[in-house]
Amino acid sequence: MQADLAYIRTDSTPEGLCCTVLGHWTSAVLADEVQYAAVQTSLARAQDQQGAVKAEWVLWDLRGVQQLDHIGAQLLWKHWGGSWPAKLQMQPSARAVLEHVAQFTTTAPVASAPTLRQRYLALGEFTLQALSHLRDFTQLLGQLLLDVWQLMKSPRYGPWRDVSGHMYHFGATALPITALVGFLIGVVLAYLSAQQLKQFGADAFIVDLLGVSLVRELGPMLAALLIAGRSGSAITAQIGVMRVTEELDAMRVMGIPHGYRLVMPRALALALAMPLISVWTTVAALLGGMLAADVALGITPRFFINALPGAVQLANLTLALSKTVVFGLLIALIGCHFGLRVQPNTESLGQGTTASVVTSITVVILVDALFAIVFKDVGV
Repeated sequence: MQADLAYIRTDSTPEGLCCTVLGHWTSAVLADEVQYAAVQTSLARAQDQQGAVKAEWVLWDLRGVQQLDHIGAQLLWKHWGGSWPAKLQMQPSARAVLEHVAQFTTTAPVASAPTLRQRYLALGEFTLQALSHLRDFTQLLGQLLLDVWQLMKSPRYGPWRDVSGHMYHFGATALPITALVGFLIGVVLAYLSAQQLKQFGADAFIVDLLGVSLVRELGPMLAALLIAGRSGSAITAQIGVMRVTEELDAMRVMGIPHGYRLVMPRALALALAMPLISVWTTVAALLGGMLAADVALGITPRFFINALPGAVQLANLTLALSKTVVFGLLIALIGCHFGLRVQPNTESLGQGTTASVVTSITVVILVDALFAIVFKDVGV
C-alpha cells in the first residue's frame, strides 16, 4: 500500500544526506487531500534536514519513483527552488518530465531595492504630474471666472435648469444623511462634554461649548466632508462616464464648451447648496446636543435655546457660511478636474473617482485649518 503513495525517505550516509523519492507522484495520487498533506510534510522534513548540511552533500534519488507526471515534477521542482540539485539520480523518463517542467516554469523576479537614479526619476515624474494637475486646475478656475462673467452679461441664456437640477441632486437628496450624521455627532459631543463639565460644576457652559464648536467648525466641516464623498465622487463619475462614452468629444465637435455647460452649473449649484446644507447639519447637531444635555446634565431645551444666541456671536455663523461657499466651489472644481482627466477606460474612471474624493476631503480640511488660523480672533 505504501508503494502506491508518494513520499520521501531521508537517510544519513557517509557521503551526506540521501533523499529518496518513492511512490506515485501523479495528479491522481496528489489530488487526495490527506496524501497531499503527507507529501508536504515529508518535503518540509527533508528541507529541515537539508538546512543542516551543505547543498553539494545532498543526493536526490528518484530511481524508486514508479510514476511521475507534470504535477509531481512541478512539486519537486518548486521544492528545489527552480534549479537542479547538485547530486541527482533518476531514470531517463523522469528526467524528460523534469526537463520539460524546468523549460516552461518561470520564477517570479526578485524585487530589488530602487537605485538612486530610479528614485530621482520617480521624484521627477511625481513633480511633473503635480505640476500638470496644478496647471489644469488653474486653467479650470480661470475658465470658471470667464464663464461666470459671461453668465452675468447674458443671464437669460444661462444654464439655469442644469443649476437647479444639480442643486436638487447635491443638496436636497443629501439632507437625510447630513441630518442623521449631524444629530449623532451632537449627541456624542454633548455626552463627552458633560462628563468633563460635571467635574467643575460648569454644566451651563455646555451651551457655549456646543454652540461655538458646532456652528463655527463641526457643522460646516461635517457637511463638506459628506458632500465631498457623496457629490464629489458623483461629479467625477458623471463627467468620467461622458469621457468613456465619447460624449465630451461630441460636445467639442458641436462647439459646446465644457466649462460653461458642465463645470459652471455644478460649481454654482454646490456654492449655493453648501451654506444651506451646513445650516441644516448644524441645526440637527444642535438638536442632538440639546437632547443629550437634557438627559446628561438636566439642561432644559428652553434654557438651551435662550442661552444659545448669547453664547454664539453672529460672526461665527457668518464665518461658517463663508467657508461653506468656498468648500462647495472647491469640491465641485476638484470633481470636474478629475472627471475631465479621465481616460476612455473603466480603470481610469475608478482611479479618478477615488483620487477626487481623497483630494476633496484633504483640501477641505486644509482650507478649514487655514480659515481657523486667519480668522482666529473673529467671533471669539
